[in-house]
Amino acid sequence: MASRHRSHQPPVAINRRLQACREGIRLKGLDALLVTNRVDQFYLTEFDGEDGAALVLPSRVCLLTDGRFAEEAGKKTPWATVVVRTGSLKDALASLTRRYRIRKLGVQPEHMTVADLGTFRKAVAPTKLRPLPRIVSSLRLRKDETETAAIREAIRIAETAFRTVIRRMRLGMTERDIAAELVFEMTRLGASGASFPTIVAEGPNSSLPHAKPGDRRIRVGSAVLIDWGAIAGGYCSDLTRVVFIRRIPPRFRRMYESVLAAQLEAIRAVAPGVRMCDVDARARRRLTKAGMGRRFTHGLGHGLGLDIHEAPRLARRVTDRLEPGIVVTVEPGVYFPGIGGVRIEDDVLVTEAGATVLTSLPKDLDAMVVRAGR
Repeated sequence: MASRHRSHQPPVAINRRLQACREGIRLKGLDALLVTNRVDQFYLTEFDGEDGAALVLPSRVCLLTDGRFAEEAGKKTPWATVVVRTGSLKDALASLTRRYRIRKLGVQPEHMTVADLGTFRKAVAPTKLRPLPRIVSSLRLRKDETETAAIREAIRIAETAFRTVIRRMRLGMTERDIAAELVFEMTRLGASGASFPTIVAEGPNSSLPHAKPGDRRIRVGSAVLIDWGAIAGGYCSDLTRVVFIRRIPPRFRRMYESVLAAQLEAIRAVAPGVRMCDVDARARRRLTKAGMGRRFTHGLGHGLGLDIHEAPRLARRVTDRLEPGIVVTVEPGVYFPGIGGVRIEDDVLVTEAGATVLTSLPKDLDAMVVRAGR
């Protein structure tokens, strides 16, 4: 096992996150934290190699990885002690607990199996392992300026790709064609990939909230639900729009107008201190008045960041309150089997003054009519 030592301090944003994490470790009376969740590891170090774990100590971070990622780790985290292991992670960890005299080590129980926990416990004895759940995910709840900038860039890429693909739409294209075009355009524009499998659902398929793109073709009068997002700098975007090919089917017109009204009302409710269930209730009440409450079958939205779905949730039974820095989706939808569905989704940042809608694509009904060529 070889170590490569630090050359300078971490970036300001990373240093701030590490200090907050260390304070949480200290308050629990622990000497260090083993971060085994790859997303949390990226949040604290910006290292995103497929093999790795971070050991957060009071005055240093040890980044454990294997030889495949040694060069990458050295370039991305020159300020960390990069430990290139030649054996198992448990053996490398055992060596480090002895070297740094760690008596009590925090672990992430939500990201370890019972078997792994037992194996680590035996390997590091007499060091004691202590579960420290959600210590990093709680820090990730409120985004800093670096994170919101990355989310804005992921949104910019997703929206630009959408505009390009909509201009290129032609009658006879399949759901699969449109999904592939979106992913290609997002990658061409600089995304590291799609933030989740792109949903394109024509007509009756749009009644499936998580429909998979298939061979249904768009035609005059088609309603096409598109749910997509990009990853930029590790951060995700998530949008949904419904477009209509040349004309709006009458049944979809009423669905769309009701969902849009519900979404706008919910967005107006987003502000610091507001309970998440109350934001959900605003949209749900509006759809209930329209006679569609039972067709709204999921929560109103979810947190957005390094994961496409992360805390918090805008849902009926969540009584936690919104805080500045939280980014959530607001995405009411209604679904009628055999007919289709409508969902409209935007990404919203909670601010000290209220909320900022980060997404900017039009969503007025008339703007959603597409003049697809032949």
